[in-house]
Amino acid sequence: MGVIEDEKLIEKAIAGNEQAFRFLIEKYRNYLYKVVYSVVRNENDAEDVTQEAFIKIYYALPKYQHQGFKTWMTRIAMNTAIDLKRKHARQKESVVEQDALSVMAESEEDVVVPLLRKEQSEVVRNRINELPDNYREVIQAYYLTEKNYKQIAQEQQVAVKTVEVKLHRARKWMKKHWKEDDF
Repeated sequence: MGVIEDEKLIEKAIAGNEQAFRFLIEKYRNYLYKVVYSVVRNENDAEDVTQEAFIKIYYALPKYQHQGFKTWMTRIAMNTAIDLKRKHARQKESVVEQDALSVMAESEEDVVVPLLRKEQSEVVRNRINELPDNYREVIQAYYLTEKNYKQIAQEQQVAVKTVEVKLHRARKWMKKHWKEDDF
């Protein structure tokens, strides 16, 4: 089977004759497999890529310009093999990047998070010190030492309602004098 026979088979395959395309597959299967294997260097991948290349060839047949079927077909197979190789490389890079990021994130978190917390708590302490005395005590007791109204009332020897009012006024004062950006 030469070039003329290939051209006839191609015409028949384009016209819908599946048997003609099967003849082309039989003729070029081993050749394309070797071409693809030279790129992917893996038997299973080479089998898959060869099959995928034949599918692409089949659907691209109507676009074939009769300028050397073997060369045209080889180009499609090579591009398919190169695509797979790139895909594998991207997957490896992605896994490596994710591993590196998680290691970096863990090590950064070990160092950065405690520093940020310390820095933020210093800012909060400084801001609380700016509060008027009667509000500062109730804010520190409620938010920093996490005492309830009743405990605060007992310590300050005032009614629970007085603690509620002080907290309300302290929050109001903070809203008026502080911006969220300050923290």
